[in-house]
Order: sequence, then structure tokens, then C-alpha cells
Amino acid sequence: MTDILPPTDSARKIIHVDMDAFYASVEQRDNPQLRGKPLAVGSAAARGVVAAASYEARKFGVHSAMPSVTAARKCPDLIFVKPRFEVYREVSQQIREIFAEYTPLIEPLSLDEAYLDVTENLKDMSIATEIALEIRAKIKALTGLNASAGISYNKFLAKMASDLNKPNGQAVITPKNGPAFVEQLAVKKFHGVGPATAEKMHRLGIETGADLKAQSLQFLTQHFGKSGPYFYGIVRGIDNRQVRPDRVRKSVGAEDTFVADIDDLDLATLELKPLAEKVWGYCEAKGFSGKTVTVKIKYSDFTQATRSKTTALSFGNSNEIFEAATGLLATVYPFKRSVRLLGVTLSSLIPCAGNNHGIHAQLGFDL
Repeated sequence: MTDILPPTDSARKIIHVDMDAFYASVEQRDNPQLRGKPLAVGSAAARGVVAAASYEARKFGVHSAMPSVTAARKCPDLIFVKPRFEVYREVSQQIREIFAEYTPLIEPLSLDEAYLDVTENLKDMSIATEIALEIRAKIKALTGLNASAGISYNKFLAKMASDLNKPNGQAVITPKNGPAFVEQLAVKKFHGVGPATAEKMHRLGIETGADLKAQSLQFLTQHFGKSGPYFYGIVRGIDNRQVRPDRVRKSVGAEDTFVADIDDLDLATLELKPLAEKVWGYCEAKGFSGKTVTVKIKYSDFTQATRSKTTALSFGNSNEIFEAATGLLATVYPFKRSVRLLGVTLSSLIPCAGNNHGIHAQLGFDL
């Protein structure tokens, strides 16, 4: 494949492609009876969580990460469908292959979205909006699914642009109108500004991009640490981050929310075993291991704690991960409250001996 180096000037052409209601759209594609109906991918159980919602469901206020009980209350006719991650991965790979027809500079963020640097591309096309149109049309023809796209001169603005004409649309933010676009935007809408950071900004009197732009670099660094220079740049339409096709995966994790809260250590310990097996199964399939195990404990009041252990040698099987996780869980017993969720994560990842694939985020998903 032709090697294309990232440009060093600011005249870049970045596309952010984001599939529309991806999991839900796959389910509606594969089951005609679900089309046009409010759909949630996830479990309807009392402890269930919505993984994705169709646009029909979103009209009722249903969204991903919402408790299923809340979603059902907002939309009484909501249909719950069990997720089929193996299918979503297959479709994601089909989409990735379409991207690769245009550029090797592809940075997947998850199964359903990715950045593409098409400044120089394999089709010798000079207009990024036309590339985005072609890619979206090919995705539709191959998978039957709709994709939206944002086009701009940096990653932050391309990401913001992809939301402007959803679903099944695209938008462009040019160098000329980039700074003005950011100034009028509410800071809570900024990609990379989570609820906690947005609340902190609000306490500081920062509500919009214009408010953020009025702050000095020193002020932003003082209050937001290493994120300060990033905020200082993006509010001026500046984001020099490159599209990184070699983005290294940092961790692999699995977690489970229980049907009923757990107070007993032995019962909680048993729940760690399938989590350790799931994490190791993915690592084994991809040819890497790790040196740090972390256990996440979420209590009945939604507070949570984590405990980690790092070893000199990488873990060699699921039993070793399970044993480490068991020891970590024991350190928080007696539990301060009953446990509603446990998670196991492996990090400090390294390739296993003989693995030539490395630990790159080829699929871009967490278990």
C-alpha cells in the first residue's frame, strides 16, 4: 500500500465518519419487523442498560448508557433487543475496508466511528467533501446502513461537524469559519469535555466557546492541568493532533451488572472468573498480554472503587488474572455497601512472544 505521511502544514483534510445509531440500525436492517419502531439494544432487566437506541426511540429521550427501567418509562412501546457484538464487529470491518480504499491514515475510535486523513489520498481526489460522499454511498450500498460525516482541517472540528446534519448527512467546517463556530458553541457540547469538566467550567463562569476563549493559557492550565493547552487551542480552531493509524490499545476490560446486589465475598469472587476469562480470551486472540490487573467495584449507591496490581512478568492465562483479581477484591471486604457491578481490566499491555500483530487498536472496542 502506498505510504502517505501526515502533512506538516495546517491545510489538512480530515473526515470523521460516524455510523448512525449503529447497533440499533444493524438490528433493524436484519429484522424488518423492527424497522420504524422504537428500539433499544440492551437488556430489559431491572439492572439493564441501553447500549444503543434507534432514532425512533431517541424521540422519547432514550439514549445510550440510560438505565433500561428509565428508558422503558420514557417509551412504553420500547423494544429491547439483545446485542450481537460479533455481527457489529463484522460490519465494522466491512466499513474499515471501504476507508482503506481511500487512505491508510485511519484512526478508529470505536466500532462505529473513525477519523480519516485524506489530505493526500489513494484516489487522488482533491475535494474532501466528495470523498466523504463516496464513502457514505459505498457504506450504504455494501451494508445497507447510513453514515454521517464531518469534514474539517483538524480532528476536533471534524468530530463536531459530523453531528451537525445527523442522521445520514454531512457538514463542513472550513478554516475561515472554524474559530467562529467554536465561539458560539456551548462548552458542554465540546468533544472531550465531559459532564464533570463542563460543570467545573460553569462554576468558573465559562458557558460558551467565547467565554473559554477569553481565558488565558495560564488560567486554563491552572484549573484544568494538562488539558488547559488543549482547550486553549481548540477554542481558537487549533488542533494539531495527527490521525494515528497506529493508536496503541491501552487496556482490555469486561464488567457485569448483577441482577441482585451482592454482599457475600465468595459470591462476588465467583463473578470475577467469567470476567477474567473474557478479558484473557480477547488478549489470547489478539496475541498480547499485560502486567496490570484492575478490579472495579460499583456499589448499590453507584459510588465505586478500584484496586490495581502490577507484576514484573505479564499474566499468562485467565487463572492468573482471576487470582490477582480475587486478591484485589478481598482488600475491600467487608464491602461498605452491597455490590451491583464488578469489572476486570488488564493494562500495561505487551505483545506475547511470537506475536507479529502488536497491540494496536485494530477493532477499537472494549469487551
